[in-house]
Amino acid sequence: MTAATLTVPTGRTHVGLARLYRAELRWIFRRPRTLVVLGLLALVPAVIGIGLAVAGDSGFGPGNTNAGDGGGGLLTSAAGNALVLPIAALAVTLNLLLPLTTAMSAADALAGEAAHGTLRGWLLAPVSRGRLLLVKALGVATFTLVAAVLMAVVGVITGLVINGTGSLFTLTGTTLSFGEALGKIAVAAAWVTLQLWAIGAVALAISASTEHPMLVVVSVLAGTIVSAVLLLLSAVDWLHPFLLPQSWDSITDILRDPMPTDGLAQGAVRAACYIVIGLSLAYARIATKDG
Repeated sequence: MTAATLTVPTGRTHVGLARLYRAELRWIFRRPRTLVVLGLLALVPAVIGIGLAVAGDSGFGPGNTNAGDGGGGLLTSAAGNALVLPIAALAVTLNLLLPLTTAMSAADALAGEAAHGTLRGWLLAPVSRGRLLLVKALGVATFTLVAAVLMAVVGVITGLVINGTGSLFTLTGTTLSFGEALGKIAVAAAWVTLQLWAIGAVALAISASTEHPMLVVVSVLAGTIVSAVLLLLSAVDWLHPFLLPQSWDSITDILRDPMPTDGLAQGAVRAACYIVIGLSLAYARIATKDG
């Protein structure tokens, strides 16, 4: 028997990351549930703008600097202000609706596939566990980016249709050009997306540890609500810097001129820490998951 007859191919076929990523995106954006969720999110700024217009609320104009910092204050300021409307919609939905949709996406990414038995195919395929997690994380990140950008775009269009281009002014009364207003809205969308990526990383860590997608959704929602409640309690103020929603009200700073950056920067750093910790825990779990 020759050495040639003993040769057995042992190499694993390499699957490119780009190919896996495209396949993941097709799987995500072809699901009717994903399209329905994106459609509902797109309706939020439109409904807010139309509701404010129908209600006949007075517009927020230059010289009025008494707008509240919370989502409710932003909604009041959004009447008659095409700049505030998209950012107000993002701020309001960041408190619950956007974390919910992010948790749903992360739950489907791992726990959902595990429940349907399709994750086993990934684990047995010639794809490393790290590459698998990266593809899933990129899929969740892309979904959240699309959701935030879609809401911002619809908010801009709704605000311009209702209020016109002459209604682009900040909370400090400065009138902005259309390009400057778009820049601020882009910053808001990017910052909200980063917060959603942090939520998605935590949700992926939970999703990698269970085969029940609803458990992921409930856990993320419970964490968001409990964090919001803890932020109201001065007795646990030592815990506040570690809670992700601590800086969410800082999105209002984007609407000021000049724009304060301390709160936004702290929120970005906190979100980055959550991303690193969440993905590390997810990898530690998926690396030991049976094929």
